Amino acid sequence: MDRRWVGTGGIEVIPVVRAGRQVLRVRRDGWLVADCVSVAEVARHVDLADLCEVVELPRQRGYEAVG
Repeated sequence: MDRRWVGTGGIEVIPVVRAGRQVLRVRRDGWLVADCVSVAEVARHVDLADLCEVVELPRQRGYEAVG
């Protein structure tokens, strides 16, 4: 499962691999803000208290609309 955090103002933080190293990519409204090597660096761009982890729930199969 891929981890992802979202925040106010269209902020999204996702882990990506860049040049063989994992970084935290900060995007605002889909536009790249920064690739950060630490959480402290992410904090320079966004308020960490505003971030919420996106959790994808498992999809249940077998329940379909009837009609």
